[in-house]
Amino acid sequence: MNSPISLSQPEIQQTAIIVVAAGSGTRLGFGIPKALVPLADRSLLEHALDRIQLAGCAAQVIVVLPRGDTELAARAAAHPLKPRCVDGGATRNDSVRAGLAAMDEGTERVLIHDAARALTPPEVFRQVAAALVAGARAVIPVLPVVDTIKQVATDPGHGQPHITGTPARESLRAVQTPQGFHTPTLLAAHRRAAGWDRAQAEAITDDAMLMELLGERVDTVPGAAAALKITTKPDLVLAESMMPRHPEKESPMTEPTGNPAPLLIPRTGIGIDVHAVADPSESRPMWLAGLHFPGDQGLSGHSDGDAVAHAACDALFSAAGIGDLGTHFGTDRPEYAGAPGTTLLAEAARLVREAGFEIGNVAVQFVGRRPKFAARRLEADAVLSKAAGAPVTVTATTSDGLGYEGTGEGLTAYATALVYRVRP
Repeated sequence: MNSPISLSQPEIQQTAIIVVAAGSGTRLGFGIPKALVPLADRSLLEHALDRIQLAGCAAQVIVVLPRGDTELAARAAAHPLKPRCVDGGATRNDSVRAGLAAMDEGTERVLIHDAARALTPPEVFRQVAAALVAGARAVIPVLPVVDTIKQVATDPGHGQPHITGTPARESLRAVQTPQGFHTPTLLAAHRRAAGWDRAQAEAITDDAMLMELLGERVDTVPGAAAALKITTKPDLVLAESMMPRHPEKESPMTEPTGNPAPLLIPRTGIGIDVHAVADPSESRPMWLAGLHFPGDQGLSGHSDGDAVAHAACDALFSAAGIGDLGTHFGTDRPEYAGAPGTTLLAEAARLVREAGFEIGNVAVQFVGRRPKFAARRLEADAVLSKAAGAPVTVTATTSDGLGYEGTGEGLTAYATALVYRVRP
């Protein structure tokens, strides 16, 4: 990077940053929006906003979220930047246009950034903004390509593609964000593309490509290795390795006294919850794994009887060493009478984090005849993961007709949780 770049206050006032955070994150496999996926102790969106705040190069920050999302909106609202939040669209282009429509009138420069590039250094934002101030109409951060790249094609009737060429990698660059644009030029480009059919629109993978197709020059500035796009779980592991080390981990081998430091290892916990099926005389809805199962008689209990959610809570409390379900949600707590399992799980996750831990994951298996669960497993994973703010997975099995689970009189849920300390 070059020497630090600073912008004048008028230049900052005329610059906006749009953070596109409307992706589903399917390839990450967490069952929650990608921008909500945790990295260390914060979501990807919060990490992105942290770095935008440090960059200090824009007076407006707009976040484009999945339509109807409340958790990401709440996290954005709690961030010191206080960004403006808008709903995204069906395609990336639609989401960018939604962000552009939310800008203040007369904004001269706009930077489009992907929340998935959560660790982009502040200096990259400043370099892009400075290039726009210097007169560029479009500018993107890039990195040299180190792998040999091949062009391929597939002939009709042949399953495997074959090589058709090898472009010189000296002329190739890997593209990152934020991508910066002269606002009137970008707005004009989007207006011209608004009538394109869906196939054409989905072929546009970034705004620089849109500018290219419309004949605009796109300049470049150096990107950064830390600005990798987090798309798969290996990307998340790599991003974790790039995070600044926590002060307590600065010297992993020795304490300030010179004595060996204790090993920093994850903590695991186990939770078990058993609920009987409510007496037929009591009409009670079946809630399990955060989902309602119409037609099944519900489980008895102080709250909604969601044994899966309760076992997950117990496992989290066990891993963090802060008591158990009865400690926090016992029958002496009338405010939790009839409470949804997702409410208890969200509160359990909050208490675990308040105690200085972050959640790695929770896995739950329940044993019972009903409800029929397989078709709704992914839905349950998504609901519980959203409540916990971390990956939660649920599986189900039967007891081959043995015991109370086999007769349908009740069910048992077993959970394990992994947490790790992020502060003393």
